[in-house]
Amino acid sequence: MKESLEILVEQAKNGDPKSLTQLIVEIKDLVYNLSLRMLLYPLDAEDATQEILVKIVTHLGTFKGDSQFRTWVYRVATNYLLTEKGKKSKEFSLSFDAYGVLIDTGQSNTIEYTKNKGEQVLLEEEVKVSCTHGMLLCLNETNRMVYILSVILDFNSTEGAQILGIRPENYRKQLSRSKAKLRNFLAAKCGLANSKNPCRCAKKIDFLIDQKNIDPRALRFAKQKERSIALIETITKLEKSAAIFRSTPQYAAPEGVVQKMKETINCL
Repeated sequence: MKESLEILVEQAKNGDPKSLTQLIVEIKDLVYNLSLRMLLYPLDAEDATQEILVKIVTHLGTFKGDSQFRTWVYRVATNYLLTEKGKKSKEFSLSFDAYGVLIDTGQSNTIEYTKNKGEQVLLEEEVKVSCTHGMLLCLNETNRMVYILSVILDFNSTEGAQILGIRPENYRKQLSRSKAKLRNFLAAKCGLANSKNPCRCAKKIDFLIDQKNIDPRALRFAKQKERSIALIETITKLEKSAAIFRSTPQYAAPEGVVQKMKETINCL
């Protein structure tokens, strides 16, 4: 992918609109998934993706090739996401204590909304992924980004620090704090991380539907063929805190993103 991206970048910088469009197609999903993990809500993530891609297109000439293009894309994306916060995610953001209370509230040993096993599986997945993304919002924006870059996207501290424009030592300190906060919270509250905890995703289905946090007719996350909950069960206990976040699915950016970018490119 690296070679094809570099070729597309050079062709796009030389004024080839087809290469520029293809470049957008190649990077749109990574921008969208980063935005989704930072902002929680798909509509906020879609808006952010659109704005980030416009910045990439209009500033492509500033890319000098002194890093991988993917790293540069993440740098542009993180700069935007750390300054332009999603409206809904900002309203939903809670402290770890408040989020713990939310998890403890409304658990039930039965699912009254539906007895259809297939639908229950989808709703359980929706709860799990929604809860996982929401948990990230308990971290402040910089710590959240550091955690996403390192634990979920697997950037090392040198690469992550380069993306964020901070010293590697500072990056590692923030990563250590973020890991500790999420590890401790998961150990105390998440049934997937610690079998001694009472919470299982299925127990929250009825409550979250009643509170309109989940719409069974318009699921935001449970659209993947492979269940992330099932993946976690194959991971050893020592790795579970990271595995819970890594298991969240990768999503394709909405089709409208590419169409809007084509319109933008035609106007350049």
